Amino acid sequence: MESGQAHAVSASSGPSGEGAAMNASALAPADNSKTPGPTGDRATGPAGLPGPAAQPGGPTNLTVLLIEDDPAGSLNVPELLDSTGKPIRVRTARNLTEAQRLLTDDVNCILLDLALPAPARPTDTDTEAADCPEDELFVLKHVLRLAPRHAVLALTDSGDVERGTEAVRVGAQDYLFRDEVDGRLLSRAIRYAVERKRSDTAERRLTESKLRAQENARLERGLLPTPLLEGSSLRFAARYRPGRSRALLGGDFYDTVRTPDGTVHVMIGDVCGHGPDEAALGVELRIAWRALTFAGLCGDELLSTLQRVLEHERESDEIFATLCTVDIAPDGRRAGLCLAGHPAPLIVRHGRGIRPTQPADLLPHDNGGPALGLLPNARWPRTQIELGAAWSLMLYTDGLIEGRIGQGKERLGQDGMVEMVRRQLAEGLRGEDLLRAAVNEVRDLNGGELTDDVAVLLLDREG
Repeated sequence: MESGQAHAVSASSGPSGEGAAMNASALAPADNSKTPGPTGDRATGPAGLPGPAAQPGGPTNLTVLLIEDDPAGSLNVPELLDSTGKPIRVRTARNLTEAQRLLTDDVNCILLDLALPAPARPTDTDTEAADCPEDELFVLKHVLRLAPRHAVLALTDSGDVERGTEAVRVGAQDYLFRDEVDGRLLSRAIRYAVERKRSDTAERRLTESKLRAQENARLERGLLPTPLLEGSSLRFAARYRPGRSRALLGGDFYDTVRTPDGTVHVMIGDVCGHGPDEAALGVELRIAWRALTFAGLCGDELLSTLQRVLEHERESDEIFATLCTVDIAPDGRRAGLCLAGHPAPLIVRHGRGIRPTQPADLLPHDNGGPALGLLPNARWPRTQIELGAAWSLMLYTDGLIEGRIGQGKERLGQDGMVEMVRRQLAEGLRGEDLLRAAVNEVRDLNGGELTDDVAVLLLDREG
């Protein structure tokens, strides 16, 4: 790609390629007028034209389609060689219909005579000609529509710089003066036009790729949850890191809302797998959970309904999702916990100061049910939890505990995660700082980026 870009710059030694056209005489050999040209070897190369001799029967790298309507061959196209000395094959079309027939995939560049007359009756696709029947660049515009992936060199009368410049503005790679064409200039112009077209195409594809990536990022960002905690005294923090490279959304999902009765509902889940299909299913489950929560469902009834949603939306019967839901009473002292194959949350109970009165520990998790999608008639009991006056509740996905420790096979696990959080709390970390430190330390222990999605939530209540 770098060489193609260098060629494109070299070919534009003046506005719109004017330098390449005006320096034709400087590029031609000093004794061109005395050097006899090939005789009878090519239909497009009349005798007496300068240029290096072609290698008979040699392989051809480039193919050029010349579109000009003079049967006498007044346009002098000499023998051409590419940069490796191999002959450039030239085809000739006398009109646009013949050009369309000869325009095969092996054509690299089109030499278009701008003096070629337009068809008497434009075709249905010639919308520009229908609007502007006297457009002098109609033929060029038609060829550009006919061959959008091909390099195009425009040939114009000597001194007609304005028309040549307009041709480049419309879409041609360069322009040349018809009566100043020689072998060296034309060979170089063809090579530069082909490379410039490749460079332009690569740049356009890169730009399109960036735009698609930006659109996808906006879409994924819009699918991430916005907590609805208006009227609640609880503080909320979250960290989310997809395992997929350059993705914003993974198979982990979470949400938290406050219903009109003052109850705060929080949920975190994990769809098995890491691809875009799993990410989409996670979004569907999160939205369904929010809708069902506002509809008044809770506990086993809510999870049973979510399982039916998953069974209808998943791509394969092997897909399942783990889930943890917590509903916190309006007074903030009690909560209901449901686990569907998901790791139990971690709780820290505080006193009046910032120091915890009890070490961080896991909530009871012996009464959970299976992951969603595994057993058709499963049940998910709701466990009542006493939270206390001041507490911090951390929900997480298994990406936080399944990272490895160093180069071995040992994983952090829930016990290691609990010890890590206890130490970070002792260091005075809270809220966003605590979550950031936890995720960063897990990544460092793993020896690099985690391959699994990671989602961590933290709810705090001050006494």
